[in-house]
Amino acid sequence: MPKKFDREVKDRAVRMVLERVPEAGSITKAVVIVAPKVGVGRETLRRWVSQSRVDAGLKDGPSSDDLAELKRLRAENKRLREDVEILRKASVFFAGELDPRNR
Repeated sequence: MPKKFDREVKDRAVRMVLERVPEAGSITKAVVIVAPKVGVGRETLRRWVSQSRVDAGLKDGPSSDDLAELKRLRAENKRLREDVEILRKASVFFAGELDPRNR
């Protein structure tokens, strides 16, 4: 089960990485330095930094707002598909009940 981190922890960790990039030489090396200090996995911190750069417009990709909207729409789509399936089964059931040949 993934851990949930507060927005402040994420922002501080990303800021620490970006401050260390000049001395470390790359984002990857800065992540390796900062991750143990913050208590976050390297890959998790790397993804946070990458998403931060996308949100700031420094890198191409979907923004955090776009990803949140996509997640919401997928959940809604799943729920609506389940509702349609329930209604389809109910209509088949009631059509069979109303069929005079079944009496």
